[in-house]
Amino acid sequence: MTMDTLISIEDLKRTFPSPDGGEDVAVFEDLWFKVDKGEFVCLIGHSGCGKTTLLNILAGLDAPTSGGVIVDHEEVIGTSLDRAVVFQGHALMPWMSVMANIAFAVKSRYPDWSKENIEKHCQKYIDLVHLGGAENKKPAQLSGGMKQRVGIARAMAIEPKIMLLDEPFSALDALTRGSLQDELLSICYGTSQTVFMITHDIDEAMLLADKIVLMTNGPRAKVCEIVENTMPRNRTRNDMHRHPHYYPIRNHLIEFLVNRSAQFEAELSSKDYDPRHPPVTRPGLTKPSAAVEAALTDTGADTGTPETAVQASA
Repeated sequence: MTMDTLISIEDLKRTFPSPDGGEDVAVFEDLWFKVDKGEFVCLIGHSGCGKTTLLNILAGLDAPTSGGVIVDHEEVIGTSLDRAVVFQGHALMPWMSVMANIAFAVKSRYPDWSKENIEKHCQKYIDLVHLGGAENKKPAQLSGGMKQRVGIARAMAIEPKIMLLDEPFSALDALTRGSLQDELLSICYGTSQTVFMITHDIDEAMLLADKIVLMTNGPRAKVCEIVENTMPRNRTRNDMHRHPHYYPIRNHLIEFLVNRSAQFEAELSSKDYDPRHPPVTRPGLTKPSAAVEAALTDTGADTGTPETAVQASA
């Protein structure tokens, strides 16, 4: 680990019993990658590749079969208030108000704080997600988007080192999802929050993430590649499609989901592939590694070279 590395996933493997009583099935294996402090990292892959299982291991809610997760130079062996999770469902306590739901988490983090300090701290994050005026409402009185705002505020309020997001916007309508994406981006970049997020939405990953980790299909899924987002951090939903790197990145991710995620065995035979150092691609800036370029060439996909980026922006 370097001084900037906050999360290090090392030789991670998770197996589950086979339904027919045979040999245990590895949902993923040989996982190696790192997340630096202040980075926003998204993980993309088809259902069954172990995305939520990996997030649960990061959260300490599950344990790996082998390998380990190092967070801030300590191995993850259980849950911690340094790692906050925002689930697909809001996971709010229905009998508690917005303020009480957030205060419950803050009390766990700061048990010696007075009620006045706790409420003042909670109010800061309620205002941050634009829920001022809803402090005394119960979850049943809130829309789906408002409930997810409460979940985000609760996670942020305990001031974790890492936020873990399990497709938190997947059940929301497009307008609400877009609004919350913008808010999350603003909050995380403004606070230098480290985030690891699971998503199926390519445009969401391109908007939010500094790096996008691509997982191959399960079982025995692996990290196929790490894509660095070469668009500037001040991108927005309204203008990122105008950037010359937008289409090279998007084409690269779509090609992965459509073809490469299921055809990864061919890349495994390449000398360029080492699970400890997954290939890193910077669409629009640099050419892919030899293994990635060969796979893309075989399927006739756009490799995302600078020349392609210029063409895509024309």
